[in-house]
Amino acid sequence: MKLIWSPTSPFARKVRVAAYELGLHERLTLEALNVQPGKLNPEYATSVNPLRKIPALILDDGEAIVDSLIICDYLDALAGGDRIIPAANPERARVLTAHSIANGVIDTLVQLRYETWLRPEELRWQVWSDDLWDRVVHGLSWLEQRAGAPRDRFDLAAITTACMLGYLDLRFAGAAWREKFPALAAFEAAVRDRPSLGNTAPPQG
Repeated sequence: MKLIWSPTSPFARKVRVAAYELGLHERLTLEALNVQPGKLNPEYATSVNPLRKIPALILDDGEAIVDSLIICDYLDALAGGDRIIPAANPERARVLTAHSIANGVIDTLVQLRYETWLRPEELRWQVWSDDLWDRVVHGLSWLEQRAGAPRDRFDLAAITTACMLGYLDLRFAGAAWREKFPALAAFEAAVRDRPSLGNTAPPQG
């Protein structure tokens, strides 16, 4: 299987962490691709993902699976199922809901990154940036309230939360989120030494 990815993409990192946790990482061949607004990538759009997003998983028969959640679900099933995504409700709904919030924070942080780094300064809209950051804070607050909940496995919600916090450190180092969200800080400290996270850490700088 081939994973189309970027070293700094938190969505691609989520898939790689999941693959490590499921014991499937050695079956993935990595192919880097740069995607950002303004880069049309017509070949990728035509042959893999018309939305030009990563990650994408190319199966051995050439079929492409897109969207990090769907890829993680596929890998979970490949590893036997019920490993990082619970098979039955209500636990399945709980994990997928928490995943959705953490994933939404990632998506918002990426938008904020584009707004404050990629968009020319004279075209930036501060009201929009403030709105995005407000969503981030509310998402972190939601996850903070649930960070101390007991869990018996490093599930997809935990994986996505860890990748989200890693991206926050990478792109918004001055956010001082650990002081504002101590339960999330304790969660991050507890999981940071997992090999799946260490082996997928994005390059700094």
